Amino acid sequence: MPIDWAPLREIIHHNQRFVLTSHVRPDADALGSELAMAGLLEQLGKEVRIINASPVPPRLAFLDPTKRVLQLGVNVTEEQALQTDVHMVLDTSAWGQLAEMGRVFRKTTATKVCIDHHASAEDIGAINFKDINSEATGALVFDFAQAFEIPITPAIASAMYSAIATDTGWFRFPSTTSRTMEVIARLIDLGAQPSVLYQQLYERFTISRVKLVGRVLSRIRLDCQGRLASTYVRLDDYTETGSEASDTEDLVNECLKIAGTEAAYILIEQTNSQIKCSFRSRVPVDVSRVAEQFNGGGHKQAAGAILPGPLGEAQSQILAAMTTALNGGKPS
Repeated sequence: MPIDWAPLREIIHHNQRFVLTSHVRPDADALGSELAMAGLLEQLGKEVRIINASPVPPRLAFLDPTKRVLQLGVNVTEEQALQTDVHMVLDTSAWGQLAEMGRVFRKTTATKVCIDHHASAEDIGAINFKDINSEATGALVFDFAQAFEIPITPAIASAMYSAIATDTGWFRFPSTTSRTMEVIARLIDLGAQPSVLYQQLYERFTISRVKLVGRVLSRIRLDCQGRLASTYVRLDDYTETGSEASDTEDLVNECLKIAGTEAAYILIEQTNSQIKCSFRSRVPVDVSRVAEQFNGGGHKQAAGAILPGPLGEAQSQILAAMTTALNGGKPS
């Protein structure tokens, strides 16, 4: 069912100051949605700041050439973040994904709004504008612009295009529909340049990232008679290859390129001794349900969670849960 944007219209009409935020370690859908929404709100004469718990990953810096995305605790304080009329969260509705911005969201007396497309969710006390059938939050921001008849500039179109293209795996994931392509065609007409955006997103990797990818791919293991593929990243890998944490984005998808694989996951050591896990599936297995077992969530075919360390223990837990999921709920 299409989202009824009328309540958001009223919120925007009666308020002037907006703070936008998204999930920790933002991807292109998160950043693209924030930047596009900021541009739309500013065209309505609103004051907008984007404040995240994490910095903009270097590979996505092209989306924010004016460096308007602020990081809590680095160039904006918690007190400053609270100075707003509306707090708007895009591309997540989970406390854990908000990280340090979650403290701001819990303290704020401002109106709270959430625009999201993830199936997994928590009650974060916001007015929700949610469609779990949407391919990307960027697509919801496009719908918002259409509903309000707000002009979409080339910069806004590029942000939306990047959000939708990346969250659909450059239009190869099952979430891609004919409507997706209609929206994309419209964004191209409005100034988005696919060839330029693809180059910025996928053809500007550092040699350090390439070395990290080679190392991580060499560790891929197969389980469940080849139906499940997995790999991992250790903290030492970054120093030994000269890479950084953002270089692990999308690496889990490489596991699904092996013939016969139906699901995959990657474990990534964090500096706080926790383990980040990203899940993928291309079969009826709902990996968001697996992620929820570890207080995570996401989509049916793409999800994530954070587990306590050490890596070996997290590996055992995830392997058992994924094996059970692939076996239709029966342990191996």
